[in-house]
Amino acid sequence: MRVLVTGAGGFVGTALVERLLREGITGAGDVSDLVLVDQYPGPMHDDPRVTSLAGDFGDSQTLERLLVKPVDVVFHLASMPGAQAERNHDEGDRVNLWGTLRLFDRLAKQATEHGRAARVVFASSVAVYGESLPALIDEHIVPCPTISYGVHKLTGELVLAEWTRRGKLDGRSLRLPGIVARNERSAGHGSAFMSEIFRTAQAHEAYKCPVSPTATVWWMSRTCCIENLLHAARLPSDDLHAGRFWTPPVLRLSVDQIVDALVRRFGRVAIDFAPVEWIERLFGRQPPLVDHRAIKDGFLNDGSIENLVECALEALSK
Repeated sequence: MRVLVTGAGGFVGTALVERLLREGITGAGDVSDLVLVDQYPGPMHDDPRVTSLAGDFGDSQTLERLLVKPVDVVFHLASMPGAQAERNHDEGDRVNLWGTLRLFDRLAKQATEHGRAARVVFASSVAVYGESLPALIDEHIVPCPTISYGVHKLTGELVLAEWTRRGKLDGRSLRLPGIVARNERSAGHGSAFMSEIFRTAQAHEAYKCPVSPTATVWWMSRTCCIENLLHAARLPSDDLHAGRFWTPPVLRLSVDQIVDALVRRFGRVAIDFAPVEWIERLFGRQPPLVDHRAIKDGFLNDGSIENLVECALEALSK
Protein backbone atom coordinates (compact mmCIF):
# COMPACT_ATOMS: atom_id res chain seq x y z
CA MET A 1 0.00 0.00 0.00
CA ARG A 2 1.43 3.38 -1.06
CA VAL A 3 0.41 6.18 1.35
CA LEU A 4 0.80 9.95 1.02
CA VAL A 5 0.75 12.30 4.03
CA THR A 6 0.63 16.07 3.53
CA GLY A 7 1.62 18.20 6.51
CA ALA A 8 3.78 15.27 7.60
CA GLY A 9 6.10 17.48 9.68
CA GLY A 10 3.29 19.03 11.71
CA PHE A 11 1.94 18.28 15.17
CA VAL A 12 -0.52 15.59 14.05
CA GLY A 13 1.47 14.56 10.98
CA THR A 14 4.66 13.52 12.79
CA ALA A 15 2.74 11.25 15.16
CA LEU A 16 0.63 9.81 12.35
CA VAL A 17 3.77 8.95 10.37
CA GLU A 18 5.29 7.17 13.38
CA ARG A 19 2.09 5.20 13.80
CA LEU A 20 1.92 4.26 10.11
CA LEU A 21 5.51 3.03 10.11
CA ARG A 22 4.98 1.05 13.29
CA GLU A 23 1.51 -0.40 12.80
CA GLY A 24 0.28 0.49 9.32
CA ILE A 25 -3.37 1.21 8.62
CA THR A 26 -4.99 -2.21 8.87
CA GLY A 27 -1.98 -4.00 10.31
CA ALA A 28 1.80 -3.90 10.53
CA GLY A 29 3.41 -4.31 7.15
CA ASP A 30 0.55 -3.04 4.99
CA VAL A 31 2.34 0.24 4.20
CA SER A 32 4.94 -0.54 1.54
CA ASP A 33 5.72 3.07 0.60
CA LEU A 34 5.17 6.23 2.65
CA VAL A 35 5.45 9.55 0.80
CA LEU A 36 5.72 12.63 3.04
CA VAL A 37 5.48 16.30 2.16
CA ASP A 38 5.66 19.41 4.30
CA GLN A 39 6.71 23.00 3.73
CA TYR A 40 9.19 22.61 6.57
CA PRO A 41 11.28 19.43 6.95
CA GLY A 42 10.06 17.18 9.73
CA PRO A 43 11.93 14.41 11.57
CA MET A 44 14.37 12.39 9.49
CA HIS A 45 13.42 8.76 8.83
CA ASP A 46 15.92 6.06 7.94
CA ASP A 47 13.12 3.64 7.08
CA PRO A 48 13.55 2.56 3.42
CA ARG A 49 9.80 2.87 2.89
CA VAL A 50 9.90 6.66 3.40
CA THR A 51 10.27 9.31 0.71
CA SER A 52 10.27 12.87 2.09
CA LEU A 53 9.85 16.07 0.11
CA ALA A 54 10.12 19.61 1.46
CA GLY A 55 7.78 21.86 -0.46
CA ASP A 56 4.29 23.15 -1.09
CA PHE A 57 1.83 20.27 -1.46
CA GLY A 58 -0.27 22.30 -3.91
CA ASP A 59 2.60 23.24 -6.23
CA SER A 60 2.28 21.57 -9.64
CA GLN A 61 5.88 20.37 -9.79
CA THR A 62 5.75 19.06 -6.22
CA LEU A 63 2.53 17.23 -6.99
CA GLU A 64 4.09 15.51 -9.97
CA ARG A 65 7.00 14.35 -7.81
CA LEU A 66 4.65 13.13 -5.08
CA LEU A 67 2.43 11.26 -7.51
CA VAL A 68 5.03 9.88 -9.90
CA LYS A 69 3.52 6.56 -8.85
CA PRO A 70 -0.17 6.16 -7.96
CA VAL A 71 -1.09 6.23 -4.28
CA ASP A 72 -3.66 4.12 -2.48
CA VAL A 73 -4.37 6.26 0.60
CA VAL A 74 -3.88 9.98 1.27
CA PHE A 75 -4.01 11.78 4.61
CA HIS A 76 -4.39 15.46 3.76
CA LEU A 77 -3.44 17.29 6.95
CA ALA A 78 -1.55 20.31 5.61
CA SER A 79 -3.11 23.76 6.00
CA MET A 80 -2.41 27.29 7.14
CA PRO A 81 -3.86 27.83 10.66
CA GLY A 82 -7.11 29.75 10.85
CA ALA A 83 -5.95 32.93 12.60
CA GLN A 84 -2.95 33.17 10.29
CA ALA A 85 -5.13 32.65 7.21
CA GLU A 86 -7.46 35.39 8.45
CA ARG A 87 -4.54 37.83 8.76
CA ASN A 88 -3.26 36.98 5.27
CA HIS A 89 -6.21 36.15 3.06
CA ASP A 90 -4.23 35.77 -0.16
CA GLU A 91 -1.83 33.25 1.33
CA GLY A 92 -4.63 31.44 3.16
CA ASP A 93 -6.56 31.11 -0.10
CA ARG A 94 -3.45 29.89 -1.91
CA VAL A 95 -2.66 27.16 0.59
CA ASN A 96 -5.96 26.07 2.09
CA LEU A 97 -8.26 26.54 -0.88
CA TRP A 98 -6.41 26.42 -4.20
CA GLY A 99 -3.70 24.05 -2.93
CA THR A 100 -6.29 21.59 -1.66
CA LEU A 101 -8.30 21.77 -4.87
CA ARG A 102 -5.19 21.19 -6.99
CA LEU A 103 -4.26 18.19 -4.85
CA PHE A 104 -7.73 16.66 -5.19
CA ASP A 105 -7.81 17.37 -8.93
CA ARG A 106 -4.42 15.72 -9.47
CA LEU A 107 -5.46 12.70 -7.39
CA ALA A 108 -8.68 12.40 -9.41
CA LYS A 109 -6.63 12.29 -12.62
CA GLN A 110 -4.85 9.25 -11.17
CA ALA A 111 -8.10 7.32 -11.35
CA THR A 112 -8.37 8.13 -15.06
CA GLU A 113 -4.71 7.33 -15.78
CA HIS A 114 -4.34 4.20 -13.65
CA GLY A 115 -7.88 3.07 -12.87
CA ARG A 116 -7.29 3.53 -9.13
CA ALA A 117 -9.39 5.88 -7.01
CA ALA A 118 -7.28 6.94 -4.04
CA ARG A 119 -8.85 6.83 -0.59
CA VAL A 120 -8.52 10.40 0.76
CA VAL A 121 -8.85 11.27 4.45
CA PHE A 122 -9.24 15.05 4.73
CA ALA A 123 -8.58 16.87 8.02
CA SER A 124 -11.47 19.33 7.95
CA SER A 125 -12.45 21.45 10.94
CA VAL A 126 -15.29 22.38 13.26
CA ALA A 127 -14.65 25.90 11.91
CA VAL A 128 -17.18 25.02 9.18
CA TYR A 129 -19.95 25.60 11.78
CA GLY A 130 -19.06 29.27 12.30
CA GLU A 131 -19.55 31.27 15.48
CA SER A 132 -23.36 31.47 15.84
CA LEU A 133 -23.79 27.94 17.07
CA PRO A 134 -27.18 26.36 17.88
CA ALA A 135 -27.97 24.72 21.22
CA LEU A 136 -26.82 21.35 19.84
CA ILE A 137 -24.53 20.35 16.98
CA ASP A 138 -25.53 17.14 15.22
CA GLU A 139 -25.23 15.69 11.73
CA HIS A 140 -28.17 17.77 10.47
CA ILE A 141 -26.74 21.21 11.23
CA VAL A 142 -26.05 23.24 8.10
CA PRO A 143 -22.49 24.65 8.18
CA CYS A 144 -22.18 28.44 8.14
CA PRO A 145 -18.47 29.33 8.39
CA THR A 146 -17.58 32.86 9.46
CA ILE A 147 -13.82 32.82 8.87
CA SER A 148 -11.86 32.03 5.72
CA TYR A 149 -10.41 28.85 7.22
CA GLY A 150 -13.91 27.43 7.72
CA VAL A 151 -14.87 28.34 4.15
CA HIS A 152 -11.71 26.66 2.85
CA LYS A 153 -12.42 23.47 4.78
CA LEU A 154 -16.07 23.30 3.78
CA THR A 155 -15.15 23.82 0.13
CA GLY A 156 -12.63 20.98 0.40
CA GLU A 157 -15.31 18.70 1.85
CA LEU A 158 -17.77 19.47 -0.92
CA VAL A 159 -15.25 19.02 -3.73
CA LEU A 160 -13.99 15.78 -2.22
CA ALA A 161 -17.56 14.48 -1.97
CA GLU A 162 -18.19 15.45 -5.60
CA TRP A 163 -15.07 13.65 -6.85
CA THR A 164 -16.22 10.67 -4.79
CA ARG A 165 -19.68 10.78 -6.40
CA ARG A 166 -17.97 10.71 -9.81
CA GLY A 167 -15.95 7.66 -8.81
CA LYS A 168 -12.58 9.44 -9.09
CA LEU A 169 -11.77 9.55 -5.35
CA ASP A 170 -12.92 7.75 -2.20
CA GLY A 171 -13.22 10.65 0.22
CA ARG A 172 -13.71 10.91 3.98
CA SER A 173 -13.68 14.31 5.75
CA LEU A 174 -13.33 14.65 9.52
CA ARG A 175 -14.42 17.89 11.15
CA LEU A 176 -11.77 18.07 13.86
CA PRO A 177 -11.60 20.40 16.90
CA GLY A 178 -8.41 21.89 18.31
CA ILE A 179 -6.02 19.03 19.08
CA VAL A 180 -3.95 19.02 22.29
CA ALA A 181 -1.32 19.53 23.34
CA ARG A 182 1.23 21.20 21.05
CA ASN A 183 4.66 21.62 22.61
CA GLU A 184 5.38 24.94 20.87
CA ARG A 185 3.67 28.30 21.01
CA SER A 186 1.49 28.96 17.97
CA ALA A 187 0.95 32.36 16.43
CA GLY A 188 -1.52 31.00 13.90
CA HIS A 189 -4.09 28.99 15.86
CA GLY A 190 -6.91 30.85 17.58
CA SER A 191 -7.35 27.71 19.67
CA ALA A 192 -3.70 27.81 20.83
CA PHE A 193 -4.84 28.44 24.41
CA MET A 194 -6.04 24.84 24.55
CA SER A 195 -2.48 23.57 24.29
CA GLU A 196 -0.91 26.44 26.25
CA ILE A 197 -2.92 25.49 29.33
CA PHE A 198 -1.29 22.06 29.32
CA ARG A 199 2.16 23.23 28.29
CA THR A 200 2.49 25.93 30.93
CA ALA A 201 1.05 23.71 33.67
CA GLN A 202 3.59 21.00 32.92
CA ALA A 203 6.42 23.56 32.81
CA HIS A 204 5.17 25.24 36.04
CA GLU A 205 4.89 28.56 34.21
CA ALA A 206 2.32 31.31 34.67
CA TYR A 207 -0.24 31.68 31.90
CA LYS A 208 -2.79 34.35 30.99
CA CYS A 209 -5.70 32.53 29.37
CA PRO A 210 -7.66 34.36 26.63
CA VAL A 211 -10.97 32.69 27.50
CA SER A 212 -12.97 32.65 30.72
CA PRO A 213 -12.87 29.75 33.21
CA THR A 214 -16.46 28.85 32.31
CA ALA A 215 -15.72 28.68 28.57
CA THR A 216 -16.97 25.40 27.14
CA VAL A 217 -14.64 23.84 24.61
CA TRP A 218 -14.47 20.70 22.43
CA TRP A 219 -11.33 18.72 23.36
CA MET A 220 -9.51 15.90 21.60
CA SER A 221 -6.00 14.56 22.17
CA ARG A 222 -3.54 13.89 19.38
CA THR A 223 -3.71 10.17 20.19
CA CYS A 224 -7.49 10.16 19.74
CA CYS A 225 -7.23 12.27 16.58
CA ILE A 226 -4.88 9.77 14.97
CA GLU A 227 -7.14 6.87 15.93
CA ASN A 228 -10.02 8.64 14.19
CA LEU A 229 -7.97 9.45 11.08
CA LEU A 230 -6.89 5.83 10.76
CA HIS A 231 -10.44 4.62 11.43
CA ALA A 232 -11.66 6.86 8.59
CA ALA A 233 -9.11 5.25 6.27
CA ARG A 234 -10.30 1.76 7.26
CA LEU A 235 -14.03 2.33 6.72
CA PRO A 236 -15.40 0.24 3.85
CA SER A 237 -16.69 2.37 1.00
CA ASP A 238 -20.04 0.61 0.82
CA ASP A 239 -23.00 2.34 2.49
CA LEU A 240 -21.15 5.50 3.55
CA HIS A 241 -23.41 8.56 3.37
CA ALA A 242 -23.08 10.75 0.30
CA GLY A 243 -21.63 13.76 2.12
CA ARG A 244 -18.68 11.70 3.35
CA PHE A 245 -18.12 13.98 6.39
CA TRP A 246 -18.19 13.21 10.09
CA THR A 247 -17.71 15.24 13.25
CA PRO A 248 -16.05 12.74 15.60
CA PRO A 249 -17.20 12.67 19.23
CA VAL A 250 -15.39 15.08 21.55
CA LEU A 251 -15.15 15.74 25.25
CA ARG A 252 -17.03 18.99 25.93
CA LEU A 253 -15.42 20.45 29.02
CA SER A 254 -15.06 23.87 30.60
CA VAL A 255 -11.61 25.37 30.95
CA ASP A 256 -12.12 25.20 34.72
CA GLN A 257 -12.58 21.43 34.51
CA ILE A 258 -9.30 21.11 32.60
CA VAL A 259 -7.51 23.35 35.09
CA ASP A 260 -8.89 21.33 38.01
CA ALA A 261 -7.63 18.11 36.40
CA LEU A 262 -4.18 19.68 35.97
CA VAL A 263 -4.20 20.85 39.59
CA ARG A 264 -4.89 17.26 40.64
CA ARG A 265 -1.93 16.25 38.52
CA PHE A 266 0.60 18.96 39.42
CA GLY A 267 -0.68 20.33 42.72
CA ARG A 268 -0.77 23.94 41.54
CA VAL A 269 -1.42 25.74 38.26
CA ALA A 270 -0.57 29.44 37.87
CA ILE A 271 -3.29 30.67 35.51
CA ASP A 272 -5.01 34.04 35.20
CA PHE A 273 -7.98 34.71 32.96
CA ALA A 274 -8.09 37.66 30.57
CA PRO A 275 -10.81 36.80 28.02
CA VAL A 276 -10.34 38.02 24.46
CA GLU A 277 -13.77 38.52 22.94
CA TRP A 278 -13.16 37.00 19.50
CA ILE A 279 -11.37 33.94 20.89
CA GLU A 280 -14.11 33.38 23.47
CA ARG A 281 -16.75 33.81 20.76
CA LEU A 282 -15.16 31.30 18.38
CA PHE A 283 -13.78 28.73 20.80
CA GLY A 284 -15.36 29.23 24.23
CA ARG A 285 -19.08 28.85 23.65
CA GLN A 286 -19.25 25.41 22.11
CA PRO A 287 -22.52 23.53 22.74
CA PRO A 288 -23.03 19.77 23.08
CA LEU A 289 -21.92 17.91 19.95
CA VAL A 290 -23.53 14.59 18.97
CA ASP A 291 -22.99 13.38 15.41
CA HIS A 292 -24.99 10.14 15.45
CA ARG A 293 -23.53 9.01 12.13
CA ALA A 294 -20.00 9.39 13.49
CA ILE A 295 -20.87 7.39 16.59
CA LYS A 296 -22.60 4.70 14.52
CA ASP A 297 -19.60 4.47 12.21
CA GLY A 298 -17.22 3.89 15.11
CA PHE A 299 -15.48 7.23 15.72
CA LEU A 300 -14.47 7.84 19.35
CA ASN A 301 -13.56 10.54 21.85
CA ASP A 302 -10.90 10.34 24.57
CA GLY A 303 -13.27 8.58 26.96
CA SER A 304 -12.50 10.57 30.12
CA ILE A 305 -10.90 13.80 31.23
CA GLU A 306 -8.15 11.78 32.92
CA ASN A 307 -7.25 10.03 29.66
CA LEU A 308 -7.42 13.31 27.73
CA VAL A 309 -4.98 14.93 30.17
CA GLU A 310 -2.64 11.93 30.09
CA CYS A 311 -2.55 11.86 26.28
CA ALA A 312 -2.18 15.64 26.01
CA LEU A 313 0.77 15.69 28.40
CA GLU A 314 2.33 12.73 26.61
CA ALA A 315 2.18 14.65 23.33
CA LEU A 316 4.09 17.52 24.97
CA SER A 317 7.01 15.23 25.73
CA LYS A 318 7.52 14.17 22.08
